[in-house]
Amino acid sequence: MAKQLHTQIDIHATPERVWQVLTDFAAYPDWNPFIIRAAGSARVGERLTNRMQPVGGRMVTLRPTVLEADPGRRLRWLGRLLVPGVMDADHSFTIEPLGGGQVRLVQQERFRGLLVPLVGGSLDRHTLPAFEQMNQALKRRAEQPQHQPQP
Repeated sequence: MAKQLHTQIDIHATPERVWQVLTDFAAYPDWNPFIIRAAGSARVGERLTNRMQPVGGRMVTLRPTVLEADPGRRLRWLGRLLVPGVMDADHSFTIEPLGGGQVRLVQQERFRGLLVPLVGGSLDRHTLPAFEQMNQALKRRAEQPQHQPQP
């Protein structure tokens, strides 16, 4: 059984700026309402530690492995519950240039495994709204003017 969640948001920022915000894991506690703490680096093969707070759901910590890290374009990781096939979550962020100083951020996750039929409703009620909240927060942060260092 499989289930997919899909969200997107248009952001007035460069792909590089959105990538910078998305991959600055140490700053997540400052702005991210969904992944409230993250550690690791956006490099293929790296294990991340993500502390997540779904809307109205229980906080959970997962340790996904980075599958893709294409700066300014795509970040993708795979998380697993226990062993492969129980519940695998393939999460991606794709940054699509729109022109005129804008990008579209597409955040999606494909869930597969034995537990998916049991948690599908919860994913719609708790996880999907958390994606939307994260998208809005990332947009606000990426669109903020960046402070230039003083000479």
